[in-house]
Amino acid sequence: MAPVGTETSLITTTSPAASAKELRDIGHEAVWSLSTAKPGNGVEQIRDDDMDTYWQSDGAQPHLINVQFHKKMTILEVSLYLDYSLDESYTPKKISIKAGTTFHDLVEIQTVNLKEPQGWVKVPVRNPYADRPSGADTVGDATAGDPVGGVLRAFFLQISIIAMHQNGRDTHVRQVKVYGPRYSQASFCSHSRVEGIASLDTYGTMPEFTSAELAQFSTVR
Repeated sequence: MAPVGTETSLITTTSPAASAKELRDIGHEAVWSLSTAKPGNGVEQIRDDDMDTYWQSDGAQPHLINVQFHKKMTILEVSLYLDYSLDESYTPKKISIKAGTTFHDLVEIQTVNLKEPQGWVKVPVRNPYADRPSGADTVGDATAGDPVGGVLRAFFLQISIIAMHQNGRDTHVRQVKVYGPRYSQASFCSHSRVEGIASLDTYGTMPEFTSAELAQFSTVR
């Protein structure tokens, strides 16, 4: 299938915690794997919240980060921590993000060009078919005829490192986060369709809990 995603040039050094009220890290709900890795520089190093550790690939390009969820997830943003000042030719220059159900039906949803990034690179993602006529191909559940047509829902996310700075061969990626929506009680009704739950609009909205003791009961697990 031909790529349908968009290509952008993007760099930001804002900490991913800046969006904590709207987003939550869903990476812990997935199984992570890499195309190749040097011993001691693998999956653990891109998920340990330590900016001094990193994944180092050890093979032919493109270098792949695979994120496989046990259920279909709503995905809003992918964030990578990169540092050109430390990694130089190992620093990614072009990244492609794909999504789907398995390895075999991945669709490119975003391509990002980077110039000497230092910090968090935050890449918003959306369904690439959202603006097409209803009945066209989809990624996940979203279609143009759906009120949440721009939302990406998928079982499988793949981050592909296509090119490095200075024509480097292998890559360094220091951290990777995958974010989904964080729903409060007040916004639950308006977002209920995104999670495939019947609308609760007739029940109105609920007040938010302010104490940690009650907040733990704010969602059904």
